[in-house]
Amino acid sequence: MREPVYLDHHATTPCDDRVVDAMLPYLTEHFGNPSSSTHTYGRAAAEGVHRARIQVARLVGTTPKEVVFTSGATEALNLALKGLFAMSPQRRHLVTLPTEHKAVLSVAQALARSGVETTEVGVDDAGRVSVDTLARAIRSDTLAVCVMAANNETGTLHPVDQIGAMCAERGVFFVSDLTQAAGRVPMNVRTNTIHLAALSAHKMYGPKGVGALIVRSRDPRVRLRPLIDGGQHESGMRGGTLNVAGIVGFGQACELAAAEMEPEGRRQAKLRDSLLAQLSAGIADLRLNGVLEDRLPNNLNVSIPGVPGTDMLEGLRSHVAVSSGSACSTDSDEPSHVLKAMGLPDALAYSSLRFGLGRSTTDDDIAYAARSVIAVTNTLRR
Repeated sequence: MREPVYLDHHATTPCDDRVVDAMLPYLTEHFGNPSSSTHTYGRAAAEGVHRARIQVARLVGTTPKEVVFTSGATEALNLALKGLFAMSPQRRHLVTLPTEHKAVLSVAQALARSGVETTEVGVDDAGRVSVDTLARAIRSDTLAVCVMAANNETGTLHPVDQIGAMCAERGVFFVSDLTQAAGRVPMNVRTNTIHLAALSAHKMYGPKGVGALIVRSRDPRVRLRPLIDGGQHESGMRGGTLNVAGIVGFGQACELAAAEMEPEGRRQAKLRDSLLAQLSAGIADLRLNGVLEDRLPNNLNVSIPGVPGTDMLEGLRSHVAVSSGSACSTDSDEPSHVLKAMGLPDALAYSSLRFGLGRSTTDDDIAYAARSVIAVTNTLRR
């Protein structure tokens, strides 16, 4: 019996063999502390970190000195938003979307306890936000606008270039979660006027437990209060010894993503469209959530009316690894907050499936996954 087809690459990606190869020396002979600059062991580790900083910066169009390594995107977003508001006693207003990742929405709830007010700007039925509506939500006391580049459930791409230009014109900071977009579609924080950007290695075939926050150093310089004290690591923004092997792997993952993004994007979009066509042919009332335009090339989110997502996942367990909603919400009994914000009724939100294609996905995988979903649907509908 074949192994289940893995189509949950939005939750995590397998670590690329080339990434593992790059990391291994930093778990063995290059084991030094990069802060120990007085000997060769420390300097070798520091060189690995410096090279990774360059690789991460190149992927998203910034400079190495603007890269702050973290444990992942969740920590990066906490540092960005909490650190930003901690430095601003006067401007206590945040603008964001109801479709943001919980890492943003939960931080907004935490900030509310210190007097920060949040305005959530609605999205249309495809999950897209209007830049004009965002602009109208900005007030004299607004400090930041936080909008992700690509939604982790529907793959919706937001116009970060237009949002960044609008924020610059209004004199507010633009914070963006690039977790799903970086390495899948071109991103440039400088030309898109993004002041703070979060990244995660394990979403782009790197190791878990490492990410980065891009912090603009000029035009204007962004100042943050650190979340973790304990030394002057990462330009004073994060205390603690660096995860050298993880950071090296992150850098290698970024370099590979930059080199392979364009052809992989085209290939995965073709497979995604094939999956949709095969599912639609076998399930007459299948609903596409969102639109195929302005969408991540590897994302497909659908609802199958009358078939609860939890039942579908159980039926697919031995055949296809897929999800219903985001990975951080799989233990929740609530329908997807993203689909609800797009106007879907509870019944359709509960019956959603999210497919995330990846580098290893083949035509055969797509055909097998489609057959499996159709078969389980027919069984559950009897």
